[in-house]
Amino acid sequence: MPLLCLTSPKGGVGKTSLAAGLAHALRQAGRQVLAIDCDPQNALRLHLGLPIADGAGFFARLQDRPDWRASIRTTPAGIALLPYGETDMRGALATASALDRDPELLAGPLRAMLADPALIVLADTPPGASGALSVLAPLATLVLAVLLADAASTALIPDIDSGRFLGRGTLGSLLGPKLLVVLNQVDRHSRLSIAAAEGVAAHLGPRLAGAVCRDDAVAEALACQRPVGMHAPGSRAANDIADLAAAVLRDLPPPVVAPPDPTPLSSPLFPWARP
Repeated sequence: MPLLCLTSPKGGVGKTSLAAGLAHALRQAGRQVLAIDCDPQNALRLHLGLPIADGAGFFARLQDRPDWRASIRTTPAGIALLPYGETDMRGALATASALDRDPELLAGPLRAMLADPALIVLADTPPGASGALSVLAPLATLVLAVLLADAASTALIPDIDSGRFLGRGTLGSLLGPKLLVVLNQVDRHSRLSIAAAEGVAAHLGPRLAGAVCRDDAVAEALACQRPVGMHAPGSRAANDIADLAAAVLRDLPPPVVAPPDPTPLSSPLFPWARP
């Protein structure tokens, strides 16, 4: 039933790679995970092994009120996914406009997903302010803002503190303690990267949820369409993401063991839950 959202002040910070890696690490920790791609780039499916030519999705069809259960894909990575779906700029703007007019297009299905007490819903949202995040945030247990370990990240700290990167600041103030930060691509061989990471860590204190090192295994994993923990489980990045997952789990409510369900296994609420 927890909802975990990944966002970032700007693009190009490795947010989607991190979302895929974190979903896999949470799954490896024994939790049931449903990932939702809310970003029009529709890239999370590639990190989890769906074919490039597969344009099916959920989010791009929100205006049609699709059945979210029927839209779930079980990926080769073993993670249940609601892909964004194939779209163009006009389609993405139309979806965003529809969501702005009627937030229940997303909020309704999301509440149904969160009704499962054993499920973690992980949402990959577009960079910066977005209609998706404005709907997700009030229901979120945690929001992870991804930053790079570089000089630009240091400059973005005031935006993190005020919530300005989410828009005009109102959403950021509403998130409050839900908003944590992950430093990505910390380069152990760069004095500037280490200095930036140390400065951000000192400022954020307990609001820093984790840090992930720069590792070629992440790019190799994407080329193989796998989360890095699946592609290179012994890599430094995979270990860092596993540590992040452990930190996230400490902040999430423990899984609730539901009583035996009399519903036949042939028609479960969540089709990926078959033994």
